[in-house]
Order: sequence, then C-alpha cells, then structure tokens
Amino acid sequence: MNTIETTDFAELYKNHMVQAERTKKEPEHWDKRAEKMAETCANPNDPYLIKFREMMDFTGAETLLDVGCGPGSISIHVADKFKKTIGIDYSTGMLAVAKRRAEQAGINHAEFITCSWEDSWDALPRCDIAVASRSTLVMDLQAALLKLNRQAKLRVYTTHTVSPTFVDQRIIRLLGRDVPTLPTYIYAVNMLNQMGIHPKVDYIRSRNCQSNFNSLEQFIEGINFSVGPLSEDEIARLTNYYHESIEKGVSLISPTRDWAMVSWDVVPESELTL
Repeated sequence: MNTIETTDFAELYKNHMVQAERTKKEPEHWDKRAEKMAETCANPNDPYLIKFREMMDFTGAETLLDVGCGPGSISIHVADKFKKTIGIDYSTGMLAVAKRRAEQAGINHAEFITCSWEDSWDALPRCDIAVASRSTLVMDLQAALLKLNRQAKLRVYTTHTVSPTFVDQRIIRLLGRDVPTLPTYIYAVNMLNQMGIHPKVDYIRSRNCQSNFNSLEQFIEGINFSVGPLSEDEIARLTNYYHESIEKGVSLISPTRDWAMVSWDVVPESELTL
C-alpha cells in the first residue's frame, strides 16, 4: 500500500521539476537582474526581510552562511548580529552588487564568494547559522537540505514558495496557457521529516518584489521570464492589459506573495535516516 511513509519525496520532487520543465538558469541571466533585485528585493524596510529577521534565533551565533545570497538581501540585513558573514552565489553580477551594498553600509565583516548549490562546499567554513532565502528552487532539493544541515553548526533557516506558480492567475487566464506548477515548501517539510529532522514551519506574507514595473517593456520582460517565450499575439494581449490596468489604477499582478519559512536545529548526520 502506498502511504506518505513509503513516498520517496526526494524522487517525487525531481520528477516534479522535470514535468515543470524547470532548468537551472545561467549566471548571466541573474547578472542582468542584479541591480533591479537590489532595488526591489533588498530594501531594508521590506516586510519580508523584517519578518525573516524576527523569526531567526541568534542565540550563541557569531557566523552566518547565506546561500544563494543574491544582492546580499539577508546577509546585509542581519550583519549586525554576527562577527562574520559569508554570502555565496553563482552570479558574479549579484555578488558585485552585494559587495557594493555592504561597503556602502559600512559593513567590513562580510565576504562574498562565487559558489553554487552544486559546487563543492569543502573549502567553505562551517558557520553557526545557514540561511537560504528564496533560493531553494534547485534541481535536487534533498542534496541542498543536507548541505545546509552539514554546513551549519546550530540552526538552518530556509524559505520556499507557498503557491505552486510565480505567475498571477489573471495573466495565466489572459494568455490561455497551461502553466506548469512548481514544487512548494511541502516537499522540504516531508523530505526533512523522512531524514529525521522535524522542522518548524512559519509563514511570511510579503510584498511581491516582482510586481513593480516601470514600463511596458519591463512588464513584458517579467512575464516572459516567468512563462517562457511569448508569441506576438500574447504580447499584444499583455500590452492591452498593461494599458487598461494603468488607466484603471489597478495592480498589474498580485502585490503580495506568501513564503514558508522552514527552519530547524542542526541534527548530526550520523543521526539522520538517509
């Protein structure tokens, strides 16, 4: 009999990613988005960053590893709580922005290193706390979770999507597309449980940092990023939708997005069920 206990969530996740036709984006893709993300996703007054910080337990922690750090959204926001922070990302463009932001903030104990989820982390020092903020939609989630548990000494904090799609339902209906769903935080919770880690789950409702578009071109580019290449007919429909929404003063896409924080106290690997 198939039950939740017999389900291989690690394999199910991989299959889901294949069905969603999700592939790893090249670093250059993120390089081009670095400046924009620094403006929209790294604002210290962003409710997401404020809530993330509030949910962290800094007790006994002096060092931080921020995986998929982007423009330093988390590591810079909580730098005052640590003696040393390390941010890693495979986008050199993101790291350049993160370094600049740290310097501008007068933070001199932050280091940023070119390194991906898939690279060896052997050269990285173990840190008291490891975080992966909005960077967990990887091809092999179980391997990523194990790496985080292995690299941290005390606690791990990760955030995952709650909704199975990044695309606003209004846009999906407008395009008439079948947009593949993506894995959500439920996979992480079940994988960790099967490994013998019992995580805590909290929720963050935040401003959708992808909802700000300064022009039609930015709007079209954002939708193209989310759903793939657009046809001329789809671009025409989106153009009409854009102008009508601006004229009526309504949001182009949902202004909020929910995230699930999945966190846990580090468990020695010898005690895990692998």
